[in-house]
Amino acid sequence: MLKVIDTHAHLDELENLEPALNKAKEAGVVAVVAVGSNHQSNQKVMGISDSHPSFVYPALGLHPWELGNLDSHGINVTLKFIEEKISQIVAIGEIGLDYDKRVIKVAPKELQKETLKCLLALARQYTKPVIIHSRYAWKDSFELVKEAGIEKAVFHWFTGFSGVLKDILEAGYLISATPAAEYHEEHRRAVRETPPDRLLLETDCPVIYGRENKYRSQPADVLRCLKAVAALKGTDELAIAQQTTHSAIEFFRLSI
Repeated sequence: MLKVIDTHAHLDELENLEPALNKAKEAGVVAVVAVGSNHQSNQKVMGISDSHPSFVYPALGLHPWELGNLDSHGINVTLKFIEEKISQIVAIGEIGLDYDKRVIKVAPKELQKETLKCLLALARQYTKPVIIHSRYAWKDSFELVKEAGIEKAVFHWFTGFSGVLKDILEAGYLISATPAAEYHEEHRRAVRETPPDRLLLETDCPVIYGRENKYRSQPADVLRCLKAVAALKGTDELAIAQQTTHSAIEFFRLSI
């Protein structure tokens, strides 16, 4: 059986968590990195990881989508909680920038940037990897990560320009592929242009994928991602599984 790792899952948002985790194990998933998006989400992520030691690994963050719901006190509470749990987490994420006009309307670019700088400073201080959301903000996200002196970063579900991708790879950073690699052309291009040793696999579950046949993802669907990446690379699934699993263990320092 192929051994794979889902490096980005919103487990706190899954309706039927236990069956989903059992299905993932049966499919060959050996670990899941559960990401947080706000204070409540981070608390849930810690609880889930505590209940599934050596399988669910926690990453705590503050998603740019959440900033429109928070004042400065709310942001500080989230930052404080992340710092309190810093020794227990494998990364800080999901964090980043989102320049979609609907997001900017409630969370202006400057607020997003200032918050991200605070989160990156925490990651730098405690030498933690970061998981970066960068929709329509690829260049700014990369530059802030680089300027912060971050050693390890993964730009998740990357769909950005080839020029920014080149900068990301030259800086030693990674990108992650989702099941959208089956059909989303910008994402497929990014996966094709990224060396296998700079790729991680993820589901971003419970995101809904598909064009004609839509489905709500769960961790087991990381196998669909694996299949799509192997096809894009013109190589066998075993080679991609071994490389991405090794990279994920190294990147997050997983004890598996």
